[in-house]
Amino acid sequence: MKKVLILANHFITIYAFRRELVKRLLELGYHVTLALPYSSEVDYFSNMGCEIIDTPLERRKTNPLNDFKLLFQYYKIIKAVKPDVVLTYTIKPNTYGGLAARLSKTKAIHTVTGLGSVYIQDMWQKRIAVRLNKIAFKNAKVVFFLNNDNKTFYEDMNIINSEQNTKIVPGSGVNLEKFKYHQLDIKDNITFTFVGRILRDKGIEEYLTAAKQIKNKYKNVKFEVVGFVDEEKYVELLEQYEKDDIIHYLGKRDDVPEIMSNSTCIVLPSYGEGRGTVLQEGAAIGRPLITCNTYGCKENVEDGKNGYLCKVADSISLEKSLDKFINLSNEEKLRMGKYSREKAENEFDRNIVINSYINEINNIIEMKE
Repeated sequence: MKKVLILANHFITIYAFRRELVKRLLELGYHVTLALPYSSEVDYFSNMGCEIIDTPLERRKTNPLNDFKLLFQYYKIIKAVKPDVVLTYTIKPNTYGGLAARLSKTKAIHTVTGLGSVYIQDMWQKRIAVRLNKIAFKNAKVVFFLNNDNKTFYEDMNIINSEQNTKIVPGSGVNLEKFKYHQLDIKDNITFTFVGRILRDKGIEEYLTAAKQIKNKYKNVKFEVVGFVDEEKYVELLEQYEKDDIIHYLGKRDDVPEIMSNSTCIVLPSYGEGRGTVLQEGAAIGRPLITCNTYGCKENVEDGKNGYLCKVADSISLEKSLDKFINLSNEEKLRMGKYSREKAENEFDRNIVINSYINEINNIIEMKE
């Protein structure tokens, strides 16, 4: 039986973005093994027919000893499973899974889902990360990127070279059946909705600052924040902004499609994304988008057609975009929403992404045979 081993850092990274790929692989007769930190939620995949291997890892911390243990863990798993191909997602599985695949001479497909804080904030670990990734990616059969800027960055850092097989896909894509089109319900009140992890790199500070300024100018505007707090310093700040009636914090939610369908515009002033899945989901629902003119965000918006692009880390620029949207006519808002859905159908369909991976996996298997 053909075997695929998937290395991931958390249940949600597979469930939210790649469960349809897992389902397709199982339907095609592949034996699928998932190596990721165990939680009761992982039973979802074992019930589908996947083999689960508990693989603890620290997602956001860098500890040389623990990272070496993770490398050894991955190596043992690969030797035990003997997969035809290893798929890795996110920074640590890419790095240490890539090293383990190379040591065991196993074919690997890596996906760069984003640069991460270590690159965005130019942290001290950057030099080490570059060196390790350069070794890990050297023999990869394919490296998937979610935007061209990230690919160029990896080339400039000499992590990959121009001769390597690389593919650019529109993120993980969006499930158009789950995120169905809902025509914008034009009302007197306008609701802006931020959906994402609550941390600095997502632009939460700029969103809150701009929201405060807009609320001082307009009485018919509402601001929502959806997502779990990933940096504790924002707990008190969100509470204060809600107390001051500037935002409504909804917390981590499982009904995002419904929340988006009740929103007027989706806002994500992120400093950079892999491909901004939240924006693609908002587009699929049929909502105008406001985001930053940066990698992984700008690919989802045609400025003035289905939303607006603002400057990175600039609350004044964001405020101007929000103000511009508020003052559009109802017809212009409707037109933006419809164009978002068209863009989602033509460019963001998750099946586009799934087919790209299946083709590459099949090519590797055929070459092996």
